[in-house]
Order: sequence, then structure tokens, then C-alpha cells
Amino acid sequence: MTTASKVLFTGKAHVTSGRDGAARSADGRLDIKLPEPHPAAENLFAAAWSACYLGAIGLAAAQRKIKLPTEPSVDTAIDLNNANGAFFLRARLDVSVPGIDRAVAQELIAAAHGICPYSRAVHGNIEVTTTLV
Repeated sequence: MTTASKVLFTGKAHVTSGRDGAARSADGRLDIKLPEPHPAAENLFAAAWSACYLGAIGLAAAQRKIKLPTEPSVDTAIDLNNANGAFFLRARLDVSVPGIDRAVAQELIAAAHGICPYSRAVHGNIEVTTTLV
């Protein structure tokens, strides 16, 4: 049984390749040069996933009625790998949730992976290491 969904936001971008390659979002908030597809793709994925994941931490805290004394942060690294001619990704998220008990912070970062659409999309598809720093 399929339930109806509501589109909350649609991100749109136009990307060109080559020496003068670039990416520009439809709303103009993203406008960058992409002379090489890599590491640009991995950097963009890291930034997008990090932004979404931080929102998920905030939502996980709100659902648990936990007030975050300061904003959390995340440093995300996306590795493009090659083994036997096949390309694959690995991700490392170093998460800081300052000002709260470490066990509570660990609970929030775990819960965030269940909320964040990027985390859910890659679940089981790439190796992800999440560390509370």
C-alpha cells in the first residue's frame, strides 16, 4: 500500500562538463566552477549530506525534547575508491554535539541516520563510519 507524499523541497541544478564546467542551482544559491568532475562530486555530496544530517540531528533532539545548547557540526569525508575496475564510495562523518552528555549525543547521531534521507539512501550501499568527536 502506497501512501501519498508531499514534496517539501526540490533542488534543481544545471551542470556542464569540461574545462569551463560549472554547476548552478535554479535558485542561484549554488554557483561553482567544476573544471574536473572529481573531487567536486565528492565535495558536493559531502556538503549536501552534512547539511541534511545536521537538520536530522536537530529533529532527533526536538523529538526527544532535548535542547541543544549550541549548534552541532559535522566534518564529512567522501572517498571515491576503485577496486578491480569498479568504483565505489566510503563515507566518514565526524560529528560534534557540544554541551550535552556524550551518551545522549551518541543517541542523537544514531537517530539522525534514521531520519536523514541521504543516510537512508546510502544505508547498505556504502561503508559509513560515524564518530562522535
